[in-house]
Amino acid sequence: MQASKNLPAVPRAPRAPAGKRQERAILTRKLLTDAARRIFARCGFDLTRVEDIAAAAGKTRGAFYANFRDKEDVFFAIFEEDKSRDIEEMTPRLSEALTPEDRVEALACHLLEVMRDHARMQLALEFKQYAIRHKRKQKRLADLYSAMRERCMETNLDCLLPEFARASAAERRTQSAQIGAILEGVALNCMFDEGALSDEQVLQFLRTNLRVAMGLPSQAC
Repeated sequence: MQASKNLPAVPRAPRAPAGKRQERAILTRKLLTDAARRIFARCGFDLTRVEDIAAAAGKTRGAFYANFRDKEDVFFAIFEEDKSRDIEEMTPRLSEALTPEDRVEALACHLLEVMRDHARMQLALEFKQYAIRHKRKQKRLADLYSAMRERCMETNLDCLLPEFARASAAERRTQSAQIGAILEGVALNCMFDEGALSDEQVLQFLRTNLRVAMGLPSQAC
Protein backbone atom coordinates (compact mmCIF):
# COMPACT_ATOMS: atom_id res chain seq x y z
CA MET A 1 0.00 0.00 0.00
CA GLN A 2 1.30 3.39 -0.95
CA ALA A 3 1.82 5.76 1.94
CA SER A 4 -0.47 8.75 1.95
CA LYS A 5 1.16 11.91 0.74
CA ASN A 6 -0.91 13.84 3.27
CA LEU A 7 0.69 12.32 6.35
CA PRO A 8 2.47 14.95 8.42
CA ALA A 9 6.26 14.86 8.26
CA VAL A 10 8.01 13.50 11.34
CA PRO A 11 9.57 16.50 13.07
CA ARG A 12 13.36 16.39 13.37
CA ALA A 13 15.14 17.47 16.48
CA PRO A 14 16.67 20.86 15.82
CA ARG A 15 20.44 20.81 15.28
CA ALA A 16 22.44 22.65 17.87
CA PRO A 17 24.12 25.78 16.56
CA ALA A 18 27.70 25.21 15.41
CA GLY A 19 29.08 27.16 18.37
CA LYS A 20 27.23 24.94 20.84
CA ARG A 21 28.42 21.77 19.10
CA GLN A 22 31.99 23.01 19.24
CA GLU A 23 31.65 23.80 22.95
CA ARG A 24 30.33 20.29 23.60
CA ALA A 25 33.18 18.76 21.59
CA ILE A 26 35.76 20.75 23.55
CA LEU A 27 34.13 19.77 26.84
CA THR A 28 34.06 16.07 25.86
CA ARG A 29 37.75 16.14 24.94
CA LYS A 30 38.59 17.85 28.24
CA LEU A 31 36.59 15.30 30.25
CA LEU A 32 38.44 12.48 28.48
CA THR A 33 41.91 13.95 29.03
CA ASP A 34 41.15 14.68 32.71
CA ALA A 35 39.92 11.11 33.19
CA ALA A 36 43.00 9.73 31.43
CA ARG A 37 45.30 11.73 33.72
CA ARG A 38 43.71 10.20 36.81
CA ILE A 39 43.63 6.62 35.55
CA PHE A 40 47.13 6.61 34.03
CA ALA A 41 48.55 7.86 37.35
CA ARG A 42 46.54 5.34 39.38
CA CYS A 43 46.70 2.20 37.22
CA GLY A 44 49.70 2.75 34.95
CA PHE A 45 49.77 3.24 31.21
CA ASP A 46 49.84 -0.45 30.26
CA LEU A 47 46.90 -1.51 32.43
CA THR A 48 44.62 1.38 31.51
CA ARG A 49 41.98 0.53 28.90
CA VAL A 50 40.17 2.89 26.58
CA GLU A 51 36.93 1.70 28.20
CA ASP A 52 38.24 2.79 31.61
CA ILE A 53 38.98 6.31 30.37
CA ALA A 54 35.62 6.65 28.62
CA ALA A 55 33.67 5.35 31.63
CA ALA A 56 35.50 7.65 34.06
CA ALA A 57 34.65 10.58 31.80
CA GLY A 58 31.00 9.51 31.53
CA LYS A 59 31.43 8.94 27.79
CA THR A 60 31.33 6.02 25.34
CA ARG A 61 34.15 4.27 23.49
CA GLY A 62 32.83 5.98 20.38
CA ALA A 63 33.28 9.37 21.99
CA PHE A 64 36.86 8.43 22.88
CA TYR A 65 37.71 7.34 19.33
CA ALA A 66 36.04 10.43 17.91
CA ASN A 67 38.72 12.43 19.74
CA PHE A 68 41.77 10.17 19.99
CA ARG A 69 43.33 7.34 17.99
CA ASP A 70 44.58 5.41 21.03
CA LYS A 71 46.05 5.75 24.53
CA GLU A 72 49.29 7.19 23.19
CA ASP A 73 47.34 9.90 21.40
CA VAL A 74 45.54 10.96 24.58
CA PHE A 75 48.87 11.05 26.44
CA PHE A 76 50.29 13.47 23.88
CA ALA A 77 47.14 15.60 24.16
CA ILE A 78 47.76 15.79 27.92
CA PHE A 79 51.41 16.62 27.26
CA GLU A 80 50.39 19.49 24.96
CA GLU A 81 47.95 20.81 27.57
CA ASP A 82 50.68 20.84 30.19
CA LYS A 83 53.23 22.50 27.91
CA SER A 84 50.73 25.16 26.85
CA ARG A 85 50.07 25.93 30.49
CA ASP A 86 53.82 26.04 31.15
CA ILE A 87 54.27 28.59 28.37
CA GLU A 88 51.43 30.76 29.70
CA GLU A 89 52.97 30.74 33.16
CA MET A 90 56.58 31.16 32.04
CA THR A 91 56.09 33.99 29.53
CA PRO A 92 55.47 36.79 32.06
CA ARG A 93 58.25 35.51 34.31
CA LEU A 94 60.79 35.38 31.52
CA SER A 95 59.66 38.73 30.14
CA GLU A 96 60.88 40.25 33.39
CA ALA A 97 64.11 38.22 33.45
CA LEU A 98 66.73 40.52 31.93
CA THR A 99 69.90 38.53 32.68
CA PRO A 100 70.94 34.86 32.36
CA GLU A 101 70.86 34.61 36.17
CA ASP A 102 67.31 35.93 36.22
CA ARG A 103 66.30 33.35 33.61
CA VAL A 104 67.91 30.52 35.59
CA GLU A 105 65.98 31.62 38.67
CA ALA A 106 62.69 31.89 36.76
CA LEU A 107 63.11 28.41 35.28
CA ALA A 108 64.18 26.88 38.60
CA CYS A 109 61.13 28.30 40.40
CA HIS A 110 58.81 27.07 37.64
CA LEU A 111 60.30 23.56 37.69
CA LEU A 112 59.87 23.40 41.45
CA GLU A 113 56.15 24.17 40.98
CA VAL A 114 55.87 21.49 38.28
CA MET A 115 57.54 18.95 40.58
CA ARG A 116 54.86 19.57 43.20
CA ASP A 117 52.23 18.26 40.75
CA HIS A 118 52.76 14.61 41.63
CA ALA A 119 50.09 13.30 39.26
CA ARG A 120 51.76 15.06 36.34
CA MET A 121 55.20 13.74 37.28
CA GLN A 122 53.89 10.20 37.77
CA LEU A 123 52.30 10.32 34.33
CA ALA A 124 55.52 11.49 32.64
CA LEU A 125 57.57 8.81 34.38
CA GLU A 126 54.98 6.10 33.70
CA PHE A 127 54.83 6.92 29.99
CA LYS A 128 58.61 6.68 29.64
CA GLN A 129 58.59 3.35 31.47
CA TYR A 130 55.88 2.18 29.07
CA ALA A 131 58.05 3.16 26.09
CA ILE A 132 61.08 1.38 27.56
CA ARG A 133 59.03 -1.79 28.12
CA HIS A 134 57.90 -1.75 24.46
CA LYS A 135 61.19 -1.63 22.60
CA ARG A 136 59.63 -1.54 19.13
CA LYS A 137 57.77 1.64 20.07
CA GLN A 138 60.53 3.29 22.08
CA LYS A 139 62.34 5.27 19.35
CA ARG A 140 59.10 6.42 17.70
CA LEU A 141 57.67 7.58 21.03
CA ALA A 142 60.91 9.28 22.05
CA ASP A 143 61.05 11.10 18.69
CA LEU A 144 57.40 12.16 18.99
CA TYR A 145 57.93 13.33 22.55
CA SER A 146 60.98 15.36 21.52
CA ALA A 147 59.24 16.84 18.47
CA MET A 148 56.27 17.97 20.52
CA ARG A 149 58.54 19.46 23.16
CA GLU A 150 60.42 21.30 20.41
CA ARG A 151 57.19 22.56 18.85
CA CYS A 152 56.04 23.89 22.20
CA MET A 153 59.29 25.81 22.49
CA GLU A 154 58.81 27.41 19.04
CA THR A 155 56.85 30.27 20.54
CA ASN A 156 57.78 33.62 21.94
CA LEU A 157 59.74 31.66 24.56
CA ASP A 158 62.50 31.46 21.97
CA CYS A 159 63.16 35.18 22.15
CA LEU A 160 62.81 35.10 25.93
CA LEU A 161 65.39 32.30 26.25
CA PRO A 162 68.32 33.31 24.03
CA GLU A 163 70.44 30.52 25.51
CA PHE A 164 68.13 28.04 23.77
CA ALA A 165 67.29 30.12 20.70
CA ARG A 166 70.94 30.18 19.58
CA ALA A 167 71.26 26.38 19.74
CA SER A 168 70.98 24.04 16.76
CA ALA A 169 68.14 21.51 16.57
CA ALA A 170 70.40 18.75 17.94
CA GLU A 171 71.65 20.99 20.74
CA ARG A 172 68.10 21.98 21.64
CA ARG A 173 67.08 18.34 21.88
CA THR A 174 70.03 17.73 24.22
CA GLN A 175 69.17 20.79 26.31
CA SER A 176 65.54 19.71 26.54
CA ALA A 177 66.56 16.18 27.53
CA GLN A 178 68.87 17.60 30.20
CA ILE A 179 66.07 19.67 31.71
CA GLY A 180 63.73 16.67 31.60
CA ALA A 181 66.34 14.54 33.35
CA ILE A 182 66.87 17.19 36.03
CA LEU A 183 63.15 17.61 36.64
CA GLU A 184 62.12 13.97 36.61
CA GLY A 185 65.16 12.71 38.52
CA VAL A 186 64.65 15.14 41.38
CA ALA A 187 60.86 14.65 41.33
CA LEU A 188 61.20 10.86 41.53
CA ASN A 189 63.47 11.04 44.56
CA CYS A 190 61.33 13.67 46.29
CA MET A 191 58.18 11.59 45.79
CA PHE A 192 59.98 8.47 47.00
CA ASP A 193 61.50 10.06 50.11
CA GLU A 194 59.31 13.02 50.99
CA GLY A 195 60.99 15.59 53.17
CA ALA A 196 64.54 14.41 52.42
CA LEU A 197 65.22 17.67 50.56
CA SER A 198 63.95 21.12 51.41
CA ASP A 199 62.58 23.42 48.72
CA GLU A 200 65.74 25.53 48.96
CA GLN A 201 67.96 22.47 48.49
CA VAL A 202 65.92 21.44 45.45
CA LEU A 203 66.11 24.98 44.04
CA GLN A 204 69.88 25.05 44.49
CA PHE A 205 70.20 21.74 42.65
CA LEU A 206 67.93 23.01 39.85
CA ARG A 207 69.88 26.28 39.52
CA THR A 208 73.22 24.48 39.27
CA ASN A 209 72.06 22.00 36.64
CA LEU A 210 70.06 24.53 34.63
CA ARG A 211 73.24 26.57 34.24
CA VAL A 212 74.89 23.52 32.68
CA ALA A 213 71.91 22.87 30.37
CA MET A 214 71.88 26.52 29.30
CA GLY A 215 75.62 26.56 28.62
CA LEU A 216 76.36 29.14 31.29
CA PRO A 217 79.64 29.22 33.23
CA SER A 218 79.49 27.73 36.69
CA GLN A 219 79.28 30.17 39.54
CA ALA A 220 82.28 30.64 41.77
CA CYS A 221 81.85 29.30 45.30
